Amino acid sequence: MPAAVDPRQCQRSAACRMAAMQGVPAHFEHARDSAEFRHPAHRAGVELYRAHIVRHAFEPHMHDGFGLGAIESGVERFRYRGADHLAPPGSLVTMDPGEPHTGRAETAGGWRYRMLYIDPAAAAAITGEPGWWFGEAVSADTAAAQRTAALLDALWHTDEPLAFDCLLAELLAGFRPHARVPRPAADGRAARFAPTLDYLHAHLADRLTLEQLAATAGLSPFHFLRQFRRQYGVTPQQMLMAVRLSEAKRRLAAGEAPAQVAAAAGLADQAHLTRAFARRYGVTPARYQRQLRR
Repeated sequence: MPAAVDPRQCQRSAACRMAAMQGVPAHFEHARDSAEFRHPAHRAGVELYRAHIVRHAFEPHMHDGFGLGAIESGVERFRYRGADHLAPPGSLVTMDPGEPHTGRAETAGGWRYRMLYIDPAAAAAITGEPGWWFGEAVSADTAAAQRTAALLDALWHTDEPLAFDCLLAELLAGFRPHARVPRPAADGRAARFAPTLDYLHAHLADRLTLEQLAATAGLSPFHFLRQFRRQYGVTPQQMLMAVRLSEAKRRLAAGEAPAQVAAAAGLADQAHLTRAFARRYGVTPARYQRQLRR
């Protein structure tokens, strides 16, 4: 990873410009932490991510697409679907869309990893097989993890659209043995909370009460709270913040100004957006937008 550069010392030096290009995240408390995003201009619904995280702890957040990636070094601990998971080197990470999760280092030197975030519709168009889902969040498969990391690195550095798409198809084919098709019907609890999730998406900017959310599921307030947490592994408030930040991420990727995004996503102001976004995605909104324009 690039060496950290103190912005107070380098002003507008070449070292500072190089650090900015290579993604040293100035907002991280610890200089060894870094995270970068990249969008291919020609392929909608696809986002690449690479990071080395030592001290930063990601708060509960979600992605609109599948999260498919590999751990290159170190061990990550994360909470997903109500359980704690450890992802050591040589493991694959497979997450379904819209599932809240956390992330922090389990080893002193942090963990280094690469991810592909891809919308279900894009994945279905590429593979010709809709309905993917993943039963396991972590799979020990050193050979597959090494191939995945190499393909993700190649995708990151590929500028040719044709080459990118061919590599992307190869990457998804590598995850096919870990996918399950078709996706099973939602169980009773998941179906019960579907109106709640719809309500959260429709009222991002509102001051919500536990009674309002409980009414969407036909439950008493604290019974709703217990059942919701059992289903998703997060509280309704944590889910609301995850939904708000997911919406903010979509709007930022579309080029909206951070101040407008903060208001639309129900956050207090741009400063609130900056803090909340960084805690969940590892970069500030402004840096995220700059990375996508590269």
